[in-house]
Amino acid sequence: MMSAAASWLARTVRNRCAAGRINAYFRVGFSSLVFLAVVPSGACYSEVSTSPVGVWKTFDDGKARGFVRIYEQDGKLFGRIEQSFTPGDEHRTCAVCTDERKNQPIIGLIMLRNMKQDGGEYKGGDILDPDSGSVYRCKMHLEKDGTRLVVRGYIGFSILGHSTTWERQS
Repeated sequence: MMSAAASWLARTVRNRCAAGRINAYFRVGFSSLVFLAVVPSGACYSEVSTSPVGVWKTFDDGKARGFVRIYEQDGKLFGRIEQSFTPGDEHRTCAVCTDERKNQPIIGLIMLRNMKQDGGEYKGGDILDPDSGSVYRCKMHLEKDGTRLVVRGYIGFSILGHSTTWERQS
């Protein structure tokens, strides 16, 4: 049911439109605006996630690689490998890693570290490629109402890097 104010506004616009003072494009746009003002907000919008905390399906060159759980600790984000789709990874260790992660099991390995929010982006941390042992600077941001996470690993400057998109899991 429309409120009295919305009803009055709709009548006024309809009368002016009938008199030819407002073009048809405005009528359509205004009708949509009145509809959005009257319909409860939950009916039009789904919940948008504003945090990357959760479980993500990771991809490399378009191929699904596994699941990573992103969690917050001391105001920073970290990502732990929870499952790998590569056969044998459940028993493999990161023999090629060169830091404290050397020889740690792949499953449970912290591959994303120390990411801090800066506006709509997360940066300041690093990401590990467990296949090569290489550690890259990292930045990431959410897209598509929080269902996609664009992760960019780079050396030095962001332009010298590679991006991949992860999918949020329920």
